Amino acid sequence: MVRLPPFFALRALEAAARHRSYTRAGEELSVTHGAISQQIRRLESELGARLFERRGGQMAPTPEALRLAREIGRHIDGLTAAVTAFAAAAERDPLVVSIDSQFANRWLPARLSALLADPAGANLTLRVDDHVADFVTDGVDVGIRYGKGDWPGVEQRLLFMETLAPVCSPAFLSRHRIDVVADLLAAPLIHHGHRPWSLWFPRFDLPTPSPSGMVFEDSLMLLDAAAQGLGVALARDTVVAPDLASGRLVRPLDDTAPSECGFWIVWRRETRKSRRIEALADWLALQAAQGARAFDGPRMTRRDIAPSIVSAAAGHG
Repeated sequence: MVRLPPFFALRALEAAARHRSYTRAGEELSVTHGAISQQIRRLESELGARLFERRGGQMAPTPEALRLAREIGRHIDGLTAAVTAFAAAAERDPLVVSIDSQFANRWLPARLSALLADPAGANLTLRVDDHVADFVTDGVDVGIRYGKGDWPGVEQRLLFMETLAPVCSPAFLSRHRIDVVADLLAAPLIHHGHRPWSLWFPRFDLPTPSPSGMVFEDSLMLLDAAAQGLGVALARDTVVAPDLASGRLVRPLDDTAPSECGFWIVWRRETRKSRRIEALADWLALQAAQGARAFDGPRMTRRDIAPSIVSAAAGHG
């Protein structure tokens, strides 16, 4: 097989022959006159033939060089059309986003209308998945995943890490004194299978109580149990935000602890929709940076709980 010269050298020949000027060819290709001259000399050396002759103020291609340049131009036009069609299809096809269910149900709803009004939200198909979607077999372009960011073979970008803090119902707090972290050692605790209290107490040089009672695997069930007054739950700020905003749950302490996990946007490296994915990632990261977090506000003490709130919450424990 004949080894083709470098593509840029062929482009330099085509542009120089069309303009009959190295300078104007360089301007079109965003390089210097000298760079075009160097590429032409390289081609002449590889092809073993002279390609241009100076005639007055122009660089005139030889008849053979002109025929070659026209063929190169025809194929460049074909390549340009193919690439344009490829890019247009990437813009036209939906961007399929697989979203962690708790991100979709707790963090995204308040921001969904803003996303859909932004160019980053154009032509999205949002899928809520409780499993890690496969980019090859599940027809997914990008995923919002929860974890430590250690997925192999994909591009990934951190949106935000989560924060943990104790929460309980207003009625529960009215019955239990929780003024400092050590008070939790005497309070009924609700446990989560993947976010144990061992993520909390050692940060304050306190022993972790042995789990007793029910252990929940689902964060929403954990919060429901806390809202019913069954005890204090160690909550994720992303998941508990609506409950704190509504007053269904309250924070008895100002203290927080970092989680080992967070939310990441993840995509396949070889995707043709990378430009759109980057725009979506930028938008989500900006929203995460600008948005108020659930634990940014003040805590609630027993004295802050109005009797009417306690009475209303009493039915929930």
